Amino acid sequence: MEFFTADLCDEFSDKTEVLGPDFKSYGGSVKFKGTAITVKLDKNNKDLAVLLRDKKGKGKVVVVEVERKYFAVVGDNLMKFASDNNYAGIIVNGYVRDTVNTKDFNVGLFAIGTCPKKYIPVQEGQINVPLNIDGVDIIEGDYIYADVDGIVVTKEKLV
Repeated sequence: MEFFTADLCDEFSDKTEVLGPDFKSYGGSVKFKGTAITVKLDKNNKDLAVLLRDKKGKGKVVVVEVERKYFAVVGDNLMKFASDNNYAGIIVNGYVRDTVNTKDFNVGLFAIGTCPKKYIPVQEGQINVPLNIDGVDIIEGDYIYADVDGIVVTKEKLV
């Protein structure tokens, strides 16, 4: 994959925004890019699971905003769904689990941290809604570039 987020920020400084430094890599792919699908969750991951299981994800990066409670919303089961449907990556503004296994899938996974517990009562989420993470507005169709240096968001395809 021929890009580096640092180079994109240098070359397109007026077109790039970056998410904060708290995101860490937990997936099998530490470098990925694609168009954004946005998801907003209230602790429970039911709608995210449906999306990853039932929709084809080639060239897509799912960006997830979670109500900041200490529960995991992505683990090895959802990573398998993402891998089976060819998603490039998942970015979770929240927590993940099963991280020993999430690295086994060739899908990028960035999150704030880990938590062994998931939230059991089913709650509805929202798909393709505007998000604001670390002061960066993200909508469906934005371009996401991620590597070991960070996560870049742009309104247009750069590479």
